[in-house]
Amino acid sequence: MSAIHEQAMNYVYQQVLQRLIGHLSREERTTLQLLVQRIIVSAGGMEQVGDYKVLVAHGGGEASSYTLALLRAAQLTIASRAPRTFQLRVATLRHAGMTQGTLDTLNRGYSRLFFHDDPRVELLMVENQEIHPFNHQRPASAGGREASQRNMLMVGHLTSGDCRATLCNDTYLGLGDFYQRVTSWHGGVHALVSGDSPRRQRQLLAWLKNAAQGASFPVAKGRPLSLNGLFARMGEWSEDYYRDVYGEHYAPDVAPSKPGYRHLAYIGIADLLENTDLSSTPLLTEFMAHAPDPLGFQFSQPAYAHPLLMAHLRGLQAECLRDLDYEAGVEGFIQQADHYLRRRQMPEELLTQAATHEGRMLSSAYAQQFFGLDETQLICMLFSPFIQHGERLEGYLRQCHPGMLVALPELHKALQGNPCADMLQQWVVDTSGLPMPLLQHLYRKWPLVPGGNRPRSAGYGARRDGQALHMSGR
Repeated sequence: MSAIHEQAMNYVYQQVLQRLIGHLSREERTTLQLLVQRIIVSAGGMEQVGDYKVLVAHGGGEASSYTLALLRAAQLTIASRAPRTFQLRVATLRHAGMTQGTLDTLNRGYSRLFFHDDPRVELLMVENQEIHPFNHQRPASAGGREASQRNMLMVGHLTSGDCRATLCNDTYLGLGDFYQRVTSWHGGVHALVSGDSPRRQRQLLAWLKNAAQGASFPVAKGRPLSLNGLFARMGEWSEDYYRDVYGEHYAPDVAPSKPGYRHLAYIGIADLLENTDLSSTPLLTEFMAHAPDPLGFQFSQPAYAHPLLMAHLRGLQAECLRDLDYEAGVEGFIQQADHYLRRRQMPEELLTQAATHEGRMLSSAYAQQFFGLDETQLICMLFSPFIQHGERLEGYLRQCHPGMLVALPELHKALQGNPCADMLQQWVVDTSGLPMPLLQHLYRKWPLVPGGNRPRSAGYGARRDGQALHMSGR
């Protein structure tokens, strides 16, 4: 970089910093100075800060977006006072439910923060356990979509159509692998910065551990002694969970590389954000032009992570399993989630439309676009007719496919692995969205029960409970 170009870029960065600070209140400026101090102390002093690299995981939510903007202000503040400033790695987990609207919001924020041409900033995206440079126009991975579709269906069948487990487990269980990869990639990072509260972190870990305890493998006791150990433990929970889900069909993924730094520091700033209304701060609404996608996945709230798709599944459950109208199921979910949806500023017309025919078509199109699943396959998943030796198969056929009741004995034969007509096998594959070997595997399985306490399935050992693990005090 020539001296003239460097001087020009420094002028641009000064302008970005001035604009950032101009969008901060007096209290937020104090917060910024406290963040600068925490980073300098964690780095070991101003002399060491130029060799220090910090990571922020950015999913497009308010907390991570605000944290990212504050980190950029801290990075440029230090640069204005010292010859060098810390390096910033920004990593995003791209999952099946990530919409183009969310990707566009991420990219817009990066442009406002002037990240793209700054050598002190790395923008990464992890998709299907591979790391790529961030590109909001990159098409979704076909392999990643197929894996998510398969995982969603398998979890849905084995949890008897539990909406939250079906829609959230795959994304949340991928976090351990995600953090292991982005903290170790290309030499690793020294610290993780997060604006998530300890309570939210404990809720996430409780969710993951509860899911893992539904598997037939022992959960390790004791608390990990480091962040790297915690991420490895989360990865183990995911691996054990899917090894139980898939049994002999489980194919282990390529493990992440070893951590770049043994003692990964944690810089939490949730205490600095307690008195900040993130949804209305000018830093987000004006500078970052933050615009949450109402159809996007929300990491912060598992109960309503996919509001419209969850409402759609509740509608299908009401119609097919509870002898109610589709509209009644959707409206029941919206009433239950009303406070959260309004706090999230979900458009009123979207909520009003959800229980209508047009809303049903929109939700069906969403499920097809992001998960490759049609309504027939979703209903089959909600019934979970194949588990426990097809215990619910007759009821499912009677309710949804009465013309296939005559083929019930042959379907049992096919699911037991016995010879069966190709056309019948193709029908059950198309109707479920799963290949025949996995359907035959489901036929031999008992339901997964969060927290354990389920009957043993053939070929799987009894499990032992482990000790609770929390992220508090990281």
